[in-house]
Amino acid sequence: MKLTITCGIDWTEDHHDVALVDETGKLVAKQRIKDDADGFRQLLSLLAEAGDCAEDPIPVAVETARGLLFACLRTTGRKVYSINPMAVARYRERHRSARAKSDHADAMTLANILRTDADVHRPLPADSELVRAIAVLARAQQDTVWNRAQLNNQLRSHLKQYYPAALAAFAVRGVGLDSREARAVLAAAPDPHTAARLTRAQLRAALRRSGRQGRQTLALVAQLDAACRAADDLAEAAAEAFATHPDAEILGSFPGIGPLTGARVLAEIGDDRTRFADARALKAYAGSVPVTIASGKSHLVRHRRVKNQRLAAAGYVWIFGALPSPQVKAEYDRRRDLGDRHTAAMRNVFNRFLGCLHHCLQTGQSFDPGKAFPATSTPPVTLAA
Repeated sequence: MKLTITCGIDWTEDHHDVALVDETGKLVAKQRIKDDADGFRQLLSLLAEAGDCAEDPIPVAVETARGLLFACLRTTGRKVYSINPMAVARYRERHRSARAKSDHADAMTLANILRTDADVHRPLPADSELVRAIAVLARAQQDTVWNRAQLNNQLRSHLKQYYPAALAAFAVRGVGLDSREARAVLAAAPDPHTAARLTRAQLRAALRRSGRQGRQTLALVAQLDAACRAADDLAEAAAEAFATHPDAEILGSFPGIGPLTGARVLAEIGDDRTRFADARALKAYAGSVPVTIASGKSHLVRHRRVKNQRLAAAGYVWIFGALPSPQVKAEYDRRRDLGDRHTAAMRNVFNRFLGCLHHCLQTGQSFDPGKAFPATSTPPVTLAA
């Protein structure tokens, strides 16, 4: 009888431990490979010796879905599972109470998770190359935005200690420390003494240059300036790539979704229509659907904390941008009247939008606000904040 083989790969920066087990959990083969082309060839040879073929490829479980090895594995057409590190740790504790840990043991754990519980884990979606390219750009842009916010807070904290006048000068709606004007002025006058010597002509010239790089404030301004420029450049590239995707028209029909938000949403949900079995699966992935915790007399309904953080962050921006829409604002106000706090109301509207998005993508329809927010007299169940 042909044995069913599963493969687990413990990923590190410069090498990977590979373990293959049969359907009884017995180790069939193991090897440590480097993170290069030779290492990938060794992996393919190891899989082939264990019976791997194009018609029946051996599934692979990994803990980290990034890197060249991961990208190459996806091109082979096999099912690749990205197992949550928390699930791996819990499975490891089931079998080793001493909490011993090694790279080979972790590879064995991944292979055994796939052997026993493959049905409760989802293989990575078969997204198109265009979506993968959009994901690279959108995620890089989102990272630069988060980095920009961190640097902005560092600069604000630093200026508050000795240069509060700079904070007051740029405490204007629409103009912050990360604006081009603020960066230009702070680069030219990083301290009160230098600012006092600036003439109007020099200040106007600095504003025209809008960003000259140049001690601690200058260093922070230079970093912030680089982060802002990178965010702008990546946003433009992500928007251009998003516009070429067939799903861009459907996503763009939703209120609040512009090219950049659309690129972020598409990057996380992909274009594999079989990825989510139903709308609820998509909502759970985004963290908008609640989770029930019931034990004895205790019964709690809470929002999900384990979710795709990037999609959840994009969803908040999406709904915030959609609030000017009358139907969306009415739904938001209705949730607030039912007792939801701001974040809970936003999450409930996001939950409604995700259900509509799943339906529209499956059927090829554009968003219809009349169908999405029909008039109803039946109050919905209020979710916990």
